[in-house]
Amino acid sequence: RAIAEKKLTGEVCPESGKVYIPPRGVSPTSGLVTTELVELAHVGTMVGFCIVNLDFTGNAQEIPYVSALILLDGADVPVYGLVREIPYDEVRVGMRLEPVWVEDSELTTSFENIKWWKPTGEPDASTSDIADHV
Repeated sequence: RAIAEKKLTGEVCPESGKVYIPPRGVSPTSGLVTTELVELAHVGTMVGFCIVNLDFTGNAQEIPYVSALILLDGADVPVYGLVREIPYDEVRVGMRLEPVWVEDSELTTSFENIKWWKPTGEPDASTSDIADHV
């Protein structure tokens, strides 16, 4: 429900303290019920990506496009997303990204509220800082 208000939330594993997004109600590693919900930043670091060059049925993206794993600040697992507003051949691991949201009138309770991710203009994160998440 928080994403309908443009809030990104995760849950804390009571055993490890790791923050998982999206909230699931239980820790994916320990199986314990999660009770602590935390709001996460609207910025993150690209920890992996793929340049997609193949078209497939129902694809609404112009080829080539970038699909990426984005580790939000404060989270311990990345989320998937499209990356736009930068040429595909300039995309790189460590790039700082922020979401581009749908119009307020289109908000639902889905991650589809984020149309894509775009560069923030911040300096890239060090790959040593993200090594545990790659």
